[in-house]
Amino acid sequence: MRIAQVAPLYESVPPLAYGATERIVHYLTEELVRRGHDVTLFASGDSRTSARLMAGCERGLWRDSGVWDTSTHHVRQLEQVARHACDFDILHFHGEPLHFPLMRRLRCTYVTTMHGLLLPSDHGPLLHEFTDAPLVSISRSQRKPVSWANWVRTIHHGIPPDMFPFEDAPCGYLLFLGRLMPGKRPDLAVEIARRAGMPLKMAGVVHPGERDYFKNELRPVLHANPQHVEYLGETGGEARNRLLSRADALLLPLEWEEPFGLVAIEAMACGTPVIAFRRGAMPEVVENGVTGWLVDDVDSAVAAVKRIGAIDRWRCRRAYESRFTAARMADEYVDLYASLCGRVNDNQCSISAASTSAATADMRMLQEHPMRSL
Repeated sequence: MRIAQVAPLYESVPPLAYGATERIVHYLTEELVRRGHDVTLFASGDSRTSARLMAGCERGLWRDSGVWDTSTHHVRQLEQVARHACDFDILHFHGEPLHFPLMRRLRCTYVTTMHGLLLPSDHGPLLHEFTDAPLVSISRSQRKPVSWANWVRTIHHGIPPDMFPFEDAPCGYLLFLGRLMPGKRPDLAVEIARRAGMPLKMAGVVHPGERDYFKNELRPVLHANPQHVEYLGETGGEARNRLLSRADALLLPLEWEEPFGLVAIEAMACGTPVIAFRRGAMPEVVENGVTGWLVDDVDSAVAAVKRIGAIDRWRCRRAYESRFTAARMADEYVDLYASLCGRVNDNQCSISAASTSAATADMRMLQEHPMRSL
């Protein structure tokens, strides 16, 4: 198949460090290329891919100090997509739904994976307007605020088996890894580690809109607990992988409805159990007592830390291999692409048949009434 993958331009594909959406786009793109599909990736110019790259900007926008208005670059990217849209069997969008009006008018086969949190007040009116837009959710939980939308599939994320090293002997610390934002409650990770009597390593990115939260709320917590927490800043590459594989457990004390939680399956691939609050997609991702513990508050999280040794790290890895590989994810997307393309072809056949029938009727009318105007 001729497939276009359209990524947001905030980070490169794959990202240097943080960037769950861009990471998933990379894994999917590489797996599709490996299977022999003709793939074009619309992404930032510093992306690294086996596919054909169409650069929408020079580098990831959040890494470019000269960029102020990111929307201008995404509008330009849409023009690139529109110019080449007819070259593809299907276009797969992963960013914000700016493309909906364009795709309605181009009438090309497309699908959109919604990667973020969906809000009835914001996404509700949009999806009521674009009831024809085919959508993929990354968890069943993600759909709930707009459950009536045009969902065509739920496809959980997947990662390649060789991306993360398995480690059977952890190094005696807990880990918080991810975006440092209020909804992920990194401050509660500090409290859990302190009360459990274990050191915590914290690594994550602070996005521009969350700098005040980091400065005024999180940094004081970190400074007040130097003996319990080591803050490492944004961490990527092999250093990030080592952090995941050597941790006794990954902490996800979520206060928001996490749409998926990619770091959870990355931890499982390393054999590292996950202790997560029972929010959002966590009950779909974490098997309680198998790949970690689902808890409801700080007290139960502290208790879960103390029994983390009951989780078999090899069993974590096997659970990942059976549920969350990039190959499984690609299987589901390719099946969806074929289904959507077949549906469009069927519609086109119906239109063609109707047009042929109408043309035949018009010809007969002309033959019977040659002076009659059509």
